[in-house]
Amino acid sequence: METTILRKARPASGLRPNLGDYAAIYAGFSWQGARYELAGLPGGGLNIAYEALDRHLLRGRGSKLALRWLGKDGTQRDFSYASMARETNRFANVLRSAGIGNGDVVFTLLGRVPELYIAALGALKNGSVVSPLFSVFGPEPVKTRMARGGARAVVTTRHLYERKILPWRDQLPSLAHVFLIDGGEGSLPPGTTSLKAAMAAARNTFQIVKTAPEDIALLHFTSGTTGTPKGAIHVHEAVLAHHMTGKYALDLHPEDVFWCTADPGWVTGTSYGIIAPLTIGATLIVDEADFDAARWYAILSEQKVTVWYTAPTAIRMLMRAGREMVPKGTFDRVRFMASVGEPLNPEAVLWSADALGRPFHDNWWQTETGGIMIANYLSQDIKVGSMGRPLPGIEAAIVERDGEHVRIITEPMKSGELALKAGWPSMFRGYLHEEERYKKNFVDGWYLTGDLAMRDADGYFWFVGRGDDVIKSAGHLIGPFEVESALMEHPAVSEVGVIGVPDPVAGEIVKAFVALNPRYAESEALRKELLGHARLRLGPAVAPKEIVFRKNLPKTRSGKIMRRLLKARELGLPEGDISTLESDEK
Repeated sequence: METTILRKARPASGLRPNLGDYAAIYAGFSWQGARYELAGLPGGGLNIAYEALDRHLLRGRGSKLALRWLGKDGTQRDFSYASMARETNRFANVLRSAGIGNGDVVFTLLGRVPELYIAALGALKNGSVVSPLFSVFGPEPVKTRMARGGARAVVTTRHLYERKILPWRDQLPSLAHVFLIDGGEGSLPPGTTSLKAAMAAARNTFQIVKTAPEDIALLHFTSGTTGTPKGAIHVHEAVLAHHMTGKYALDLHPEDVFWCTADPGWVTGTSYGIIAPLTIGATLIVDEADFDAARWYAILSEQKVTVWYTAPTAIRMLMRAGREMVPKGTFDRVRFMASVGEPLNPEAVLWSADALGRPFHDNWWQTETGGIMIANYLSQDIKVGSMGRPLPGIEAAIVERDGEHVRIITEPMKSGELALKAGWPSMFRGYLHEEERYKKNFVDGWYLTGDLAMRDADGYFWFVGRGDDVIKSAGHLIGPFEVESALMEHPAVSEVGVIGVPDPVAGEIVKAFVALNPRYAESEALRKELLGHARLRLGPAVAPKEIVFRKNLPKTRSGKIMRRLLKARELGLPEGDISTLESDEK
């Protein structure tokens, strides 16, 4: 396997990488020792919101800018750590006055607006469970998740309420309170409360509930590979992993201006778009608007962003826009860039190093892991295309199932299932109402991720594919990601989705669906050129046998290409509810 290595960057002036000596820190790390970096509640207990906000006030950092919100219309709202603490106290009092308390589930159905961040942290202070929903979900996915979660309250807008909740609200008797962040014109809909009015009447002091480390804090829904959405349960102790992975994987310092482009409706937008940067004491940039290349470059420059966490889909869109769109000086202050959401194609890493002056660092995790588990670090060389190495405190291995047990694969670069030794703080504690489904994920003390990967002799891990995505062709096991990455190297290719289709001789053959960059036109000559390019890079056994051009490839709402939907359409199978096909973050 040919590997391109990008040498580690020189540290930014005045800031040394948090993970300077990977081997030494990894060997000496313990989660028990890491607990001393957090404060814990006065008098005992652990609460995510306290570690994210109030802890900093006690250390004299209340005036530090915690969150800067950029509105679609050009407005800007700033919140210091002290003002965020006060606003979240008010929301906690609103919940308490409404009879919503410990363990009650509070949903948010909002775009990237300040009220979402205040509601999430305020609910955690109240001992309630936070379950964020992506605002683009239709009524049925919203209903399914809120019903399974036993929603007691939801914070949303009048428009979203009337379109996506009101039509079925009478079917969910547990939903006692609907808080609208905007009153709109005229009176409020029956059975709703103005959040603005309730907040104005609430006190700005609150005695944070003494939640224990194992108390439930977050409920993230992910459909995984099949079936109805699974509610992954996370506890307050997860804040320890959020903090340490933010420190080591994203190299966050209190001096940093951090921008995570993920929507808080997904686990990334909660773990790293809210919690991790605030526990570090950094400044968080939040942009309400959707992707726009020119706007994004302007934000990076004008807001003096130093650490940027975004998704492969966005990176490919920036590539498609062209390097000529990158204004000079945009990346002068950006010292670290990371990618999340799906494996990052090697071509995107090389493009960013060339066009932006620094590479994106890929990492791997899942909704179930609650935080980054494997990463490429600022202080380490990048093996382009790899997931990187495990975080301190995380033991990872490649295993194969052997009956009711697993066997660890020690041979370098042999494919198997990626497994993590159970017990890290942000590990999910269950699937809501599905205990047996949860237990099936663990064998011999290992959490089996369902992802196929390889480990090289240097300890770097390489993604092969989801276990149910792997193509079995003429005795070969082919990971779609490998084929997609090879095709992405061709300048004509913007996006690729690869699936296996039935073949009477080989069992399955590889078929690729390709979206082209704007300056290229579909043609038979180009199709043959791409087939030849893939055969040259991958060999005839792995390269696609068929390539089909598509203007647009089906994606999840978080931007991942939906291979299963491509396959369903190709084979004429029922597509079902698209929302049930969507997986969450990595």
